[in-house]
Amino acid sequence: MNEPKKILDEALLLSPTDRIELVNCLLASLDSSDKEIDAVWMDEVERRIDAYERGEMKAMTIEEVMQKYK
Repeated sequence: MNEPKKILDEALLLSPTDRIELVNCLLASLDSSDKEIDAVWMDEVERRIDAYERGEMKAMTIEEVMQKYK
């Protein structure tokens, strides 16, 4: 059995509260782990803001987004 599968099987035996804590810890470990990814996302954010300000992209309300993906 490969290691990630073994870890997953063990994690699924945890209580729901402990699984949530584990997920939060894993996600937090990804948030600050790669400065290069952060830089790429910042460039993308700036590109989108510039496109919006030039009128090339429109903003959507949360309701419009949710309706689009229903």
